[in-house]
Amino acid sequence: MIGTQSLTDLYVEVQHFYARQMHLLDGGAFEEYAATFTEDGEFTHTPQQPPARTRAGIVAELNRFHQRFADDPVVRRHWFNMLKLDPLDGGAIAATYYALVVTTRPGRNVTIAPSCVVHDVLVRENGALLTRSRKVDHDVVP
Repeated sequence: MIGTQSLTDLYVEVQHFYARQMHLLDGGAFEEYAATFTEDGEFTHTPQQPPARTRAGIVAELNRFHQRFADDPVVRRHWFNMLKLDPLDGGAIAATYYALVVTTRPGRNVTIAPSCVVHDVLVRENGALLTRSRKVDHDVVP
């Protein structure tokens, strides 16, 4: 049990939260995606780049990052799996999972990259889950 919620119920809730969050991101709804973070949330997704901080900062970073696709007819989908949840002090939840980004271009040319491990801290505000921090570690073979 985590608080009054079973681990099974929490797992289902977190999976649903991530599904909603990734549909927003993949649909280009960056403001709505950023609203799934706490107001002071932190999002680190690109190696050697500083984290985006605050909802406004996350929106600005996503707009900057996605400019590279402005003239590229591409569909990107984020896939999360192998989710592990661990309770933290104060009711926060550490969520660790694998992520793949699937990119499709005209002619159904599909690439799967990057492969990552994602480390989130989730919290509740007014009963709703929000991401306080997300750190995306890209898999790199030495």
